[in-house]
Amino acid sequence: MALDLPKTTSKRDGPLVKQFSVFLSNKVGAMLDVLKLLNAHEYHVIALSVSESTDSAIARLVVSDPGGVEELFRQNNIAFGTCHVVVVEMYEVATELPKLFATLFMGEVNVHFTYPLLMRPRGQAALAVHVDDNECAISVLSGAGFRLLSQSEISR
Repeated sequence: MALDLPKTTSKRDGPLVKQFSVFLSNKVGAMLDVLKLLNAHEYHVIALSVSESTDSAIARLVVSDPGGVEELFRQNNIAFGTCHVVVVEMYEVATELPKLFATLFMGEVNVHFTYPLLMRPRGQAALAVHVDDNECAISVLSGAGFRLLSQSEISR
């Protein structure tokens, strides 16, 4: 006898986008090696931010195929971590950027870091935002009229 369980909502193609944090040695060509590996397998970097310290660097990447890239990194013993970011589309950056941060402030959502996308989905500027509470950020940003992009919308 089959159980009649309630349906769950799936966030698989919701507004969260997977971000990779790739740990690199702080040496000339380390980032190039990662980009060449991705390019050789036809994975595209959609957003990129690099921060360095004395002996290492962290490259934050949003890519066209997170599942494929995760497997590629594992096969090539590339140290990485993952998290989710919210990608916000903006039509008029000058006015919408302060509104975006004000909206998150009013929702008591802490912003850890942001970086722009390298491509313009639908011809508009977009910003990857890493926050302390994704669900709250999604709720307050959507409620304020911001358009949040899914992984499928930014993938090529």
